[in-house]
Amino acid sequence: MSDSPIIFEELDPDPRLLMGPGPVDVYPRVLRSMATPLQGQFDPQFTAHMDQVQVLYRQVFQTQNKQTFLINGTARAGIEACLTSIIRPGDTVLAPIFGRFGHLLKEIAMRSGANAVSIETEWGKVFTTDELEAAVKKYKPSIVAISQGDTSVTVKQPLKELGEICRQNDCLLYVDSTASLGGNALPVDDWKIDIVSAGLQKCLSGPPGSAPISFSDDVAQRVLDRKHTEAGIRPEGVVDADGPIIQSNYFDLAMLMDYWGPQRLNHHTESASMLYAARECARILLEEGLDACQARHRLTSTALRAGLKAMGLELFGDQDNLMDNVTGIFIPKQCGNGAKLRSELLNDFGIEIGTSFGPLDGKIWRIGTMGYVCRQANVLRCLSSLEMVLGRNGFKCPQGAGVDAAYGVYQNQ
Repeated sequence: MSDSPIIFEELDPDPRLLMGPGPVDVYPRVLRSMATPLQGQFDPQFTAHMDQVQVLYRQVFQTQNKQTFLINGTARAGIEACLTSIIRPGDTVLAPIFGRFGHLLKEIAMRSGANAVSIETEWGKVFTTDELEAAVKKYKPSIVAISQGDTSVTVKQPLKELGEICRQNDCLLYVDSTASLGGNALPVDDWKIDIVSAGLQKCLSGPPGSAPISFSDDVAQRVLDRKHTEAGIRPEGVVDADGPIIQSNYFDLAMLMDYWGPQRLNHHTESASMLYAARECARILLEEGLDACQARHRLTSTALRAGLKAMGLELFGDQDNLMDNVTGIFIPKQCGNGAKLRSELLNDFGIEIGTSFGPLDGKIWRIGTMGYVCRQANVLRCLSSLEMVLGRNGFKCPQGAGVDAAYGVYQNQ
């Protein structure tokens, strides 16, 4: 055995156009922000940046919630922080399931000690408001946990009335907006959402690794009723609350409120480079404008879908409730499960698209148009490349029809 160290080569991956369901290409400004020199986590300049992040994400979430900050970790870390901190053992949590991530919310609720119940609909469909209201009245949950958009099925659940339904039935509404925030409307205060989490790697077009969250004063009090400060950092005279301790130390929102608040009570070492990335993601979104960014996502998805249909492909999902940032299409029968075509699209054209999970694995492709990727040039490149790959695998498209149809959408906007 050689004594020489195994160090591998310097990172230099082949360039890709990431048009799957996420992660997607990162804004160049965000990448540059991550090269910002580090500072100590209690340096006044750095804590000022933490404060700025809170201001920025209040605007992104369209909320006045004081408790708006970042969870260090991918979007799932944000989900776990929210649910593990608000669920008390024995709470009934209702998780409406219309795709993969409803199952995830139910599982996290169960792991947190909840009586986790659910209603389900066929993947690709959503619930009516009446169906959600009936479930809330039947199960009388303490918390409703639901995803706004589920990339596994490419549809988004209408939420505008659900917050009021929850208020009238004395339960909290948690929304997972990982796949939707930035590209789809989500006015947190107007829709009476009590607690919400997201991630950077979808419409915000940042790297996975930071999860913005926001929650109301009522949720904050519910969390504080369970506050148990870690012994090694507990200030003299502090008495723990009477409620059951939050099962996770890392995802303990009560301690994180002190860390992000004026006390700056040490909890963990803030992921500085990810904070810089999250800050720049929000700045880019707000500079463009929430309405303008959402309109760009709608236009791009409309153009892509027009092109796909002109090629003879069939769109998947409830066409009245499609997400504005990811499109599902049935894989043509001639193409088997589509894996070979996805491989050719990636290796020959440098474009990544996705398949799905569970009952949809190998049955649909998912094409993402999010954030920095959400541009005309990428749509045209994807359509022309997909036409070529399809033709080489037995599915003949009308030549140039996809690109022509997409052009027509852009020219008539």
